[in-house]
Amino acid sequence: MLRTSNLQKIFRTEEVETTALNNVNIHVQKGEFVAIMGPSGCGKSTLLNIIGLLDNPSEGELFFDGQEIASFKERQRTNLRKGNIGFVFQSFNLIDELNVFENIEMPLVYLKMSSKERKERVQKVMERMQIAHRAKHFPQQLSGGQQQRVAIARAVVANPKLILADEPTGNLDSRNGAEVMNLLRQLNEEGTTIVMVTHSAEHAEYAHRVINLFDGHVVTEKIQVEAPVEDL
Repeated sequence: MLRTSNLQKIFRTEEVETTALNNVNIHVQKGEFVAIMGPSGCGKSTLLNIIGLLDNPSEGELFFDGQEIASFKERQRTNLRKGNIGFVFQSFNLIDELNVFENIEMPLVYLKMSSKERKERVQKVMERMQIAHRAKHFPQQLSGGQQQRVAIARAVVANPKLILADEPTGNLDSRNGAEVMNLLRQLNEEGTTIVMVTHSAEHAEYAHRVINLFDGHVVTEKIQVEAPVEDL
């Protein structure tokens, strides 16, 4: 599903040049759950942003479903993200002015889906995430665990092929963190491909494979359990 070839990302100012990613080569197959680990500043989030088409690499190639997309313009990246990639962030990134239903509905609005279908999909995913009773509540009225459930619901409501999770349990206590990880594992078991950045060795155990980054390089890869994957 996803592959990078000699991926580089260099941030430049007038005085400083910082190499965030240096010749990164990874592959993620359909149906995998992959964890990316490493110390702060090693390039984890930068890699996730490029994989998620939120940023372009400085050099190298990026393939999604067999198509080379590293050189895509902003509009092309936006169109490819729609319906294909869902995001879950540490800070939830919910819109304070929208209630739970409206937050979850947003990706479907961008897909220009009919009002009836949007309502059906949102209701179904709220029930699945056990937050239907919070449909009219606003983010500030929810606990951290509830907000992350809303964020996951928003990420999956369009049935994306890939979910990218950036420290999804970073702002949660251990109980809520475990619940979020179980939700992600369930989604993966149902066929969704997941790439997750995490500092937690415990939560990385949920993944089929762990990739470790250091100073912008892939230093190790560890297969923890064989995944039911398909080569594309």
